[in-house]
Amino acid sequence: MTERSMAAFLKKNAVRYTEVEAVISDRFQEGGAPVPWRIRVLTQKEMDAISKSCTRRIVDAKTKEERYEVDRDALSRSMLEECVVYPNLKDAALQDSYGVCGAAELAETMLLPGEYANLIKCVTQAQGIDSGMADQIKIVKN
Repeated sequence: MTERSMAAFLKKNAVRYTEVEAVISDRFQEGGAPVPWRIRVLTQKEMDAISKSCTRRIVDAKTKEERYEVDRDALSRSMLEECVVYPNLKDAALQDSYGVCGAAELAETMLLPGEYANLIKCVTQAQGIDSGMADQIKIVKN
């Protein structure tokens, strides 16, 4: 076996993905073309913090045994809030136009069920978690 260089693994040589683009819905258009959404790529440290914030401790009333469970809905909502860069779901004017308060509630209100599911899939794909959406996502390299 030949000895390989470690140079490819050095931080300066690693390809860095900071954002990806994906068309979430054909309903939002500009100039007759669907407007892609931009999704930020998280670090593992950021993902751990989000996951931890969505984990709850459950104690069995009879046995007093405890276990920890991730609330998947809360995790999806938190990832969406942290990752969607454009449109800015935290923008007060955009939220006001839909009569909602909060980024996750805005996404749930402005998107149809299939579009919302598509957004969640694209957010998880951007993090390298789900590989089935690769053809819908365009990587934006920085």
